[in-house]
Amino acid sequence: MENEDILKGKKILIVDDEPDVLEILKAELDMCEVHSAPTFEAAKRFLGKYNYDAAILDIMGVRGYDLLRITTEKEIPTVMLTAHALSSDNLVKSIKEGAQAYVPKDKISDIRAFLTDMLEARQKGIEKHGDWFARLKPYFDHRFGTDWREKDKEFWRDFDKNYVVTKEELESIM
Repeated sequence: MENEDILKGKKILIVDDEPDVLEILKAELDMCEVHSAPTFEAAKRFLGKYNYDAAILDIMGVRGYDLLRITTEKEIPTVMLTAHALSSDNLVKSIKEGAQAYVPKDKISDIRAFLTDMLEARQKGIEKHGDWFARLKPYFDHRFGTDWREKDKEFWRDFDKNYVVTKEELESIM
């Protein structure tokens, strides 16, 4: 990705109870200063001691939603990364509770792209953060079924209106 320079030197907190996931993320984000935590308690200590440019949180095993409340309060852009909590309900819950993205662990190799998009939008003052969703919607359609958004119609109507950046909006800030 051409704009990955935005990640260089960024301080990122990653939280997951699976050591191999922590190692993969550290390797993927080798241009960043990465702090990794295998537990809720360790992550909470890091969040109390350091300021972060972004956080990547697992949902299961580390009390990811409790950590999301903390990162949201501290205004840390947060990606929820999950395998066991991969569902349309958890996707909606993650966004409602303040996550900027919800990424399946199957897509961990694309984490740089998701972080880059999120940080670039923040740097440019774009409050909307739906680019990750455009990348992942085909995956979610395949995983959850093509009509999966029908269950939460109102949420998705608001999401499309309030979170997805239009071409015109992108052009207006460039």
